[in-house]
Amino acid sequence: MIGSDNKSTALIFIRVVLSVLMFIHGAARIANGTVDDFGGFLNSQGFPLGFFVAWGITLFELIGSVLRAAGFYTWIIALIFAFHLAVGVALVHWKEGWFVVGAGRNGMEFSALLIASFLAVAFANYKSSAR
Repeated sequence: MIGSDNKSTALIFIRVVLSVLMFIHGAARIANGTVDDFGGFLNSQGFPLGFFVAWGITLFELIGSVLRAAGFYTWIIALIFAFHLAVGVALVHWKEGWFVVGAGRNGMEFSALLIASFLAVAFANYKSSAR
């Protein structure tokens, strides 16, 4: 039987890995100079002020990831990231199908895994913080 210390360590590990993945997502957008392109895409999808929304999302990916990895606002940030990824699925990945590679391209399978992982960590941390 797995002890509670092992479960806590496993949750911390997943929390940190998810945070690193989202941090890299935002950092790559800045490093590649594509935040403006992302803003243009958001404008084309009907979002007002796409440039500012893109920068807000990108900065949240960076700052939120660091806060989550450090254990601050874990469940709230996890829910925001799950929503953020669900919007990405709706806008981009859904129409591409399920598979990211192999039987398809740019599909939603990786986003679905991330969303499920963020929700699991959010629920686990909400329960422990509600006591």
